[in-house]
Amino acid sequence: MKSRHKITNIFVTGIVWVAAMGVRADTLRPPAVPLVACDPYFSIWSPADRLTDTDTVHWTGKPHRLRSAVTIDGRTWRVMGREPAELPALNQDGLQVLPTRTVYDFSGGGVALRLTFITPALPEDVDLLSRPVTYVTYEARSTDAGTHDVSIRFRASGELAVNQGTQEVAVERERFGKLETIKIGSTAQPVLKKSGDDIRIDWGYLYLATPHGTVSGDMGTGQGAQRWGQVEVDLGTVGAEPVARWLLLAYDDLYSIQYFMKNLRPYWRRNGWEAADLLKASAAEFDALQTRCAAFDRELMDDLRRSGGANYANLAALAYRQCFAAGKFVADENGQPLQFCKENHSNGCIGTADVFYPMSPQFLLFGPTLAKSFLVPFMNYAASEHWPWPFAPPP
Repeated sequence: MKSRHKITNIFVTGIVWVAAMGVRADTLRPPAVPLVACDPYFSIWSPADRLTDTDTVHWTGKPHRLRSAVTIDGRTWRVMGREPAELPALNQDGLQVLPTRTVYDFSGGGVALRLTFITPALPEDVDLLSRPVTYVTYEARSTDAGTHDVSIRFRASGELAVNQGTQEVAVERERFGKLETIKIGSTAQPVLKKSGDDIRIDWGYLYLATPHGTVSGDMGTGQGAQRWGQVEVDLGTVGAEPVARWLLLAYDDLYSIQYFMKNLRPYWRRNGWEAADLLKASAAEFDALQTRCAAFDRELMDDLRRSGGANYANLAALAYRQCFAAGKFVADENGQPLQFCKENHSNGCIGTADVFYPMSPQFLLFGPTLAKSFLVPFMNYAASEHWPWPFAPPP
């Protein structure tokens, strides 16, 4: 991506309003922090100043709980989620929201811990944009000239696979190559049976996978809110040199959108991929994608700071995450990408002009394919028998 001029106009007008309030760049904390920001189905946020202040939620505000803890020399602290309440919270020292990453810094027990959520939303690669995958990395180093034994635990609730936590899910282990995996999905699997607002996906399967540790969970069936999958990873003895490990979260929704009465596959599935292909490819490409995401974030943030200053850059990075999290990429009958954006609570619409219009400058900046992907469904609808009037569909 080359350095770009006129970048000051690419993001939503809300940025100007917030920036005008005099928000300091070094204290900026979004109203909700993006953790897993893949698409409207797979969208988990932290609505708190600190990651341990409250539980994580789906973008609609309903519980989608992720939890994590770190054990240092036999003592355990929370680093994500408000439970278990009897565990103390590790000190949170910093937070950065970047175009493809959210980075939290913690300290305690003689260790500095960096927790990073990476969603590789790289605009030049629609395949990557369509992948419902977020990597979670842990990097620890000693801060007191000593060495420390460090391990981490990461948990995901069955709520992530159902509309309501009372719905029944099944939890099971699977293995894909070197990946130890937990799979969670509703037992009913009502594929594309719901439409509207304030709903969450209740078909398809959530995956937690790692090449580094062990997986466990509440195996069998039960209510989603009461079933959990877990990954445990031992970082070993940590000294002054950082030690890093990662896991991934993925969601295979099987079918994504019903379009003119046809159920369309997610774009990443267009050539016959299954969940195993998605997980193995994502694992194999982790090192390269981590490097690519860091380089992209650095270049885009530099462009944004030159164009509008630190406040603008931080707000634009958040807008970038919000825009890509609001849309779902599917493949049409010819394997071409279509993108549908989801409204906030309104009347259940998707792909409406009043949503993709303010997002369009971002997509136009990064490539015409992205802009075409959300225009084509809108224009097809306008040309179809479902829209009989002589004027364009309104927002």
